[in-house]
Amino acid sequence: MSRFFSSKYSNLEAYVPGEQPSDMDRYVKLNTNESPFPPSPKALRYAAEKTRVLNLYSDPQSQVLTQAIARTYDVEPDMVLATNGSDEALNFAFMAYTDKENPALFADITYGFYPVFAELNASPYETIPLREDFSLCVDDYIGKRGTVFIANPNAPTGVALPVSEIERLVKSDENRIVVIDEAYVDFGAQSCVSLTKKYKNLIVCQTFSKSRSFAGGRLGYAIASKEIIADLNTIKYSTNPYNINSMTSAMGIGILSDEAYTKENCNAIIENRKYTVDALKNMGFKVLPSCANFIFISSDKIDGTKLYTRLKEKGVLVRHFTKDRISNWCRVSIGSRKSMEIFITKVKEILAEAGSKEAI
Repeated sequence: MSRFFSSKYSNLEAYVPGEQPSDMDRYVKLNTNESPFPPSPKALRYAAEKTRVLNLYSDPQSQVLTQAIARTYDVEPDMVLATNGSDEALNFAFMAYTDKENPALFADITYGFYPVFAELNASPYETIPLREDFSLCVDDYIGKRGTVFIANPNAPTGVALPVSEIERLVKSDENRIVVIDEAYVDFGAQSCVSLTKKYKNLIVCQTFSKSRSFAGGRLGYAIASKEIIADLNTIKYSTNPYNINSMTSAMGIGILSDEAYTKENCNAIIENRKYTVDALKNMGFKVLPSCANFIFISSDKIDGTKLYTRLKEKGVLVRHFTKDRISNWCRVSIGSRKSMEIFITKVKEILAEAGSKEAI
């Protein structure tokens, strides 16, 4: 860092994204929870028709996109804010609703951006341990002062809470904000969007990156009461009014017009997840129950670091985390059936090699 860097960021530890190697063709990439499927052809055609307006600024209100999101979730347009990825929506929530009087509350094992956003915004925060089985207990949050952030399904575990538990948390204290990050909800979990019509203190964030095959487009959204959306818009217009570019907005509209394509791809991911889980369990792996497009795995036969390293050497990228509690685990994104077959084959090879070395 330069000597000019503000001391207010002296403790800031930046978020570390998953590897994006330049020699991508060498790898089966199962480390960043991207979709193995391209965006909807219908969406691509729609976006191509909009290229002629790129000489003009994008609509700061993203009106057509916002209306499309609202129709998709049966909410009013003034309950929707389109954002530059769901990370922007989350950061807006940290900016708007956390401070010295309202610390951020989130799990010890969860999306790694939450502590970064807290530090970036000089907001105090408390990490609340997951249970031994990596499930989240909402009772641990009830009665605590602060703004709650919950990834549901959680990352990197994939474990999901039922809507009834989230409603119990939201209802327990309607004088504080609860943010539910639903980046992976379309792969088997229940969405809480319907609760935003009932409770004024709930924000639900979603993304086009996972189920809608648009990670490179950086498009997300928040759904909440119109009062909360007005708050978040105040933050947006104070930072980046034109936060959604015209091509991304057009792609989002096109994607939402082809929900059948999204559902078909989600079903394929769910089938490939089951195939992979069954194969890993047959090899003795422990696999957490996942409602996401990834699984969290560990084995007594090989530690997490070695599994990650050996897979990379064999041309398969997965994600490994260094936190003590999960250092023996790896997160594996679910890709195409061919990709998962290659992954399973390489895991079998690695276990066989490990077994041979032990025999020697």
